Amino acid sequence: MADIRSYSIVTASYWGFTLTDGALRMLVLLHFHSLGFNPVDLAFLFILYEIMGVITNLFGGWLGAKYGLKITLYSGLFLQIVALTVLAYLPEGFTVAMSIFYVMASQALSGIAKDLTKMSSKSAIKFVVAEDNQSTLFRWVSILTGSKNALKGAGFFVGAFLLQSLGFKDALLSMAVCLAFVLVVGFMLLDQGFGKLNRKVKFREIFSKSREINYLSAARVFLFCSRDVWFVVGVPVFLVSNFDWSFNQTGAFMAIWVIGYGLVQALVPKFLQYEHGTMSAALSAKIWGSVLCVFPALIAFGISDFGQSFLHDLSPDLNPSNWLIGGLILFGIIFAINSAIHSYLIVGYANRESVSLNIGFYYMANAIGRVLGTFLSGLIYQLYGLSACLITSTVMVILAVALTLPLNHQRKVS
Repeated sequence: MADIRSYSIVTASYWGFTLTDGALRMLVLLHFHSLGFNPVDLAFLFILYEIMGVITNLFGGWLGAKYGLKITLYSGLFLQIVALTVLAYLPEGFTVAMSIFYVMASQALSGIAKDLTKMSSKSAIKFVVAEDNQSTLFRWVSILTGSKNALKGAGFFVGAFLLQSLGFKDALLSMAVCLAFVLVVGFMLLDQGFGKLNRKVKFREIFSKSREINYLSAARVFLFCSRDVWFVVGVPVFLVSNFDWSFNQTGAFMAIWVIGYGLVQALVPKFLQYEHGTMSAALSAKIWGSVLCVFPALIAFGISDFGQSFLHDLSPDLNPSNWLIGGLILFGIIFAINSAIHSYLIVGYANRESVSLNIGFYYMANAIGRVLGTFLSGLIYQLYGLSACLITSTVMVILAVALTLPLNHQRKVS
């Protein structure tokens, strides 16, 4: 019962953080786009955010195992408050280069914060679900991951709304105040030693020795790159620049996409059952990954000049905006299923004795994929446009599927 109470406090704190994290992403993207930053400039604003995620996940799992999940969780919340406050006081009169450097530094703090809180919340699940109850484990992982993404999507809309209604500085400060309340309440309620191992944790344990976790982590790099290569810069800027969407319209669509993605993740256990644990989930990852390959290629075709002409001949109603929005919704559904399966597999493969170490290593790979996707999103969009971003996404999905092929689906691995 105490573990469930602690898990509930961790999850509620993570939800509060996630809402501000999504809002911050949309605030930064739309505000600096309106100031004239080009797609590569915008991508660089988020590069350190993702790079610090790589480093944080590598060391965060070790810190959580050594000192407990309370320390890592609330260190993350504190750093996010600092990041929001620092960014709110961006000095006026900075050149573009100086502004990029300043925002990158604040986003680096936010990147550390995000992955400390995420690692803490994902690790906490392993302490409240019995080892032999795989269906419950899958359901809890899916609900946590899905709710996180739904709240991050809601944060996109909140960020766009706050930017339009309060302005950049006041929006950031209001979020910092709300998050400070979450930090104080949660820190007072959570047990000090939750998640701490009762043994000495060696630093070299941060690197996984599990064959399955290594392959799954490598697949995660390319899976999340396949999303971020169009998601971070390409699509939001395309909607504003090519379809003349407002900040609120763009923020609302990105929010709805991520909320829907999160809801699908949470519902995956309703139609995928893994009584045999990781062995059946590994096969499922290969199948659903193969299905995902099709969608970015079809979207890229539909918004290309040749594709638009072809689709117009078939039906005048198949215009580029309908094709893009509809295609991204379908991509989001299948991607959410893939992500839910991968998220279950890492918790299933992770050893309870060193769960935060295993999960930290895995989400380090996730962060590498986001770094790669963020950089490519700005670069490829600026040089070749959104169709090229989506073609790159197709290649990344194929690589992700190839790396799931060695995962064993003939026996249970735990």
